[in-house]
Amino acid sequence: MASPTLQNDQASQWQGRIVSHVDFATRLAECRAASSEPDLPRNAGNRRTESKRALLAALNKLGADW
Repeated sequence: MASPTLQNDQASQWQGRIVSHVDFATRLAECRAASSEPDLPRNAGNRRTESKRALLAALNKLGADW
């Protein structure tokens, strides 16, 4: 699937590599499984703004683990 910001004629002229999301996700999963540490740590969030902290707190109250 081409980028939604590209017009059809622009997408058809693209000469670069095109990778589908499914292929990318499959390859990423294979690479993570082959590595010694497939579960990468999440961002610690040490530099979050107050609004971001409030948003995450509200999501947490709703039961979301963001």
